[in-house]
Amino acid sequence: MRRLTRSGPVSRPSPEQLPAPAAPGNLPAELNRFIGRDDELAALARQLESARLVTLTGLGGVGKSRLARHGAAILQDRFCDGVWLVELASLREPHLLDHTVAEVLAPADHSGRPVRAALCDHLAGRELLLVLDGYEHLVDACAELTAELLRRSPGLRVLAAGRRPLGLTGEQNMPLAPLNTADATALFADRAAAVLGDFGVGAANEEAVTELCERLDGIPLALELAAGRLRALSVDQVLHRLDDRFRLLTGTARGTLPRHQTLRTAIGWSHELCTPQERLLWARLSVFAGQFDLEAAEYVCSGPELPAAELLDVIGELVAQSVLVREETAAGVRYRILDTVRAYGAGWLAATHDGDRLRRRHRDWYLGLATWCELDWFSPRQAEIAARIDAELPNLRVALEQSLECPAETHLGQYLAGSLWFYWVGCGRLAEGRHWLDRALELESDHDDARLKALWVAGYVALIQGDTVGALGVLQECRDEAERTGNTTAAAYALHRTGCLALVCDDLPRAEELLRGAVRRYREIGELNGTVLLAQVELAMAVAFRGEPADAVRLCEDVLAVCEDHGERWTRAYAQFVLAYAAWSRGDGGRARTLLAESLAVHHTFHDLLGVVLALELVAMVTLGEGDAEEAAVLQGAAGRIWPSVGLPLFGSRYFRGPHAECEEQARKRLGAEKYGRAVRTGGRLGMDAAVARVLRPGGPAPARHRSVRIGPPDTHEPATSPSASGGETAG
Repeated sequence: MRRLTRSGPVSRPSPEQLPAPAAPGNLPAELNRFIGRDDELAALARQLESARLVTLTGLGGVGKSRLARHGAAILQDRFCDGVWLVELASLREPHLLDHTVAEVLAPADHSGRPVRAALCDHLAGRELLLVLDGYEHLVDACAELTAELLRRSPGLRVLAAGRRPLGLTGEQNMPLAPLNTADATALFADRAAAVLGDFGVGAANEEAVTELCERLDGIPLALELAAGRLRALSVDQVLHRLDDRFRLLTGTARGTLPRHQTLRTAIGWSHELCTPQERLLWARLSVFAGQFDLEAAEYVCSGPELPAAELLDVIGELVAQSVLVREETAAGVRYRILDTVRAYGAGWLAATHDGDRLRRRHRDWYLGLATWCELDWFSPRQAEIAARIDAELPNLRVALEQSLECPAETHLGQYLAGSLWFYWVGCGRLAEGRHWLDRALELESDHDDARLKALWVAGYVALIQGDTVGALGVLQECRDEAERTGNTTAAAYALHRTGCLALVCDDLPRAEELLRGAVRRYREIGELNGTVLLAQVELAMAVAFRGEPADAVRLCEDVLAVCEDHGERWTRAYAQFVLAYAAWSRGDGGRARTLLAESLAVHHTFHDLLGVVLALELVAMVTLGEGDAEEAAVLQGAAGRIWPSVGLPLFGSRYFRGPHAECEEQARKRLGAEKYGRAVRTGGRLGMDAAVARVLRPGGPAPARHRSVRIGPPDTHEPATSPSASGGETAG
């Protein structure tokens, strides 16, 4: 294979300098612009440089054929005997494969020998690229022919485009993903402009076009069909009709393959190539949203017709056929089904009349997962659990929706929304948690324990957001109902959170009284977990605000010891914040900075917005004490950008706002109003990651990375949970 070389232009080329005749071949000219795929084209060139067989695989309509042809055209002059395209989509008989390839390559052989022998002889001394497009329905015959041609023709390279690999030794498989949002938008705009000459993407329609491209998964065929609909519809109208995308996205362009004239037939062609087991699993997997793992699929989708022991092999086939996408994530190996593929499977699931049962199993799996993650939150696995729930959030939303839409299952939705308290609060999802909790509590339930849990968690989230009225209402209801039903665990949590409410409302005597009472009740019932320890941390905060830092230090050091025993980091970070406050109030800025850096690193790991912003506020004050008023103002600006995502800045509390107000007053005095304002605006332009990086300078503690995790039932590992008979937080 020759490498492409270029020579500089001259005014009168000699005969020796004239360009060589174009390499032979039969690639058709492109009829419209090729858009995007720069990385894929570069990767394709590299792979064809190093491998003799490269396969482009992917879902129907994702652009395999177009990329193969465009990439081959770019590389055409690397092959002295040209690039030859063999289109196999319309071929139905495997025994005609040799003849089809021979017709393209036209070996001059009339001796009556077998066609394959003539092909091999024809290719033996040539250097060419053979492009086999649309072979997936002939995969066995195509693999056999390709293997023999490559073995007997050392100058041959093959680029194959289909929905699954050929499975040959030495094959380099290049799975083709859908277009990213930017390229998808560019493709849609280009094809739309071909339909409506004045079409463009601007401020008026950019949001709708982006949403359209994302909902169509960046599948080029779907985008082109959607652009064709602009002859009669606006972008917004197309977007609103996507719930019935298979009826909407049809086309009548002449000269295209029949299965590329509608989205349904493009996806349906993949469906036809599947075995009955693969089709059944495809339908059942449509109950998932976003990513899922093997264990979830085995639990939800297995049955007599699809034994759990065989599911892995069937999933492997769906991955090979590009129906499923395998992804490496922070939560381990997971699978994803594109929305368009999922919608096709959902239609088949509806036809089986088995959808309700599958959705219940899906809900049950994620209810169990949330329960185990809540228990394991009080353990060394907190970062892993945060990554796992991040990955599972789309499915947890589906489970919540499923439960709250069914009156008989309202209590399950209340329990699930409450069980995810650690994620809503500890991982920066306060607004979403409030949404689900409010929805759950609007509904009636005969299961008191589930409702009580949702009540105290709703109060917890509301008070962090600064909604003291909303927090007081649900916490009072929780306390009253807990006393009425004798639920001592829920009563303790409600008392605890009422004490926190008093703390942020600056009622320190009442806060101390209630928090001490909650700590005492937790001990009486044997409750021990991260939330329980937070009661002692919040008590220490109240004591520190009251001007008794030594007592606050004693309380927090006790918390640190328990956290150390259990490998707990999240509550420990809050204890370190209070210890830093105590150190700052004693004038020990160096100790305060060390503690705040450690606390901030942990909260940043979990994306805990409240923990991060509280730490940044106090770091600003410490920085001012070190003599850098401008950096202090920058950090205040960075904190100011984060507060709206939490709620009311500093809870509207005089005590929490004290360091901020003092820092602002002194920094403004040292810098002057104009310079102070510029520094605050500079900080306001920083994202959270950049703000944290300013504090955690080289040599400081680095945020931990999520590790792979598999959360399972008790037989896989022993969760570090409360020793109480009431079952810890899950019983609240």
